[in-house]
Amino acid sequence: MNTAPSHLEFDVAPYRLSGVVYGTLLNHQPAIAALDAAARQPPYKAPAKAPVLYVKPRNTLIGHGDAVSVPVDAPELEIGASLGIVIGRTACRVTEEQALDYVAGYTIVSDISVPHDVFYRPSIRLKARDGFCPVGPAVVPCSEIANPDTLAVRVYMDGALVHSTTTGERRRTVARLLADVSEFMTLSPGDVLMLGVSAGAPRVRAGQQVRIEIEGVGQLDNRFVNEGASQ
Repeated sequence: MNTAPSHLEFDVAPYRLSGVVYGTLLNHQPAIAALDAAARQPPYKAPAKAPVLYVKPRNTLIGHGDAVSVPVDAPELEIGASLGIVIGRTACRVTEEQALDYVAGYTIVSDISVPHDVFYRPSIRLKARDGFCPVGPAVVPCSEIANPDTLAVRVYMDGALVHSTTTGERRRTVARLLADVSEFMTLSPGDVLMLGVSAGAPRVRAGQQVRIEIEGVGQLDNRFVNEGASQ
């Protein structure tokens, strides 16, 4: 497994995000409700019963304060603010009651995408471009977060609040998500599993500054520049 870039190294176990960053689709109840009719169309014909995951590959990972390039073919990008669940020890078929014992801590993930309306199988080019996954700036130990399912999440653009939500209203809580995911795959120390983004994610253009704040976890700042511009 590749070692994470130095700017993604943190000071609590597992000390660096040396694993895989997984995104979770459609875990926000209002988002699920808004797409209910579409989810029942072919080829799916029903909402997914198991968690739907995707990977943010290593080229997408950047840190707090880094610049994000806005592609020339996508003048607006969608900012999906998510709680990042950092795995502390190997999790395979864990129960919901035991799930939080496998968490090292929490961080902030900015899941950036080219806006699209394909939700179950979005194209790689829409979610996996260079710099499309800022993470950080730290991992807050699990012991410092009393309840990861009740945290306020806010997105600011150029200092103005543009989106406010919480880690609540989830189809799967943090513990339930870990239990359900570990039922069909193994999560390793250093992996990060996103709780998932909320409905109504804001959009950003080049020249703007974005700040994501999650209660008790901190704030993640990134600026957006035109592709090819000096950073």
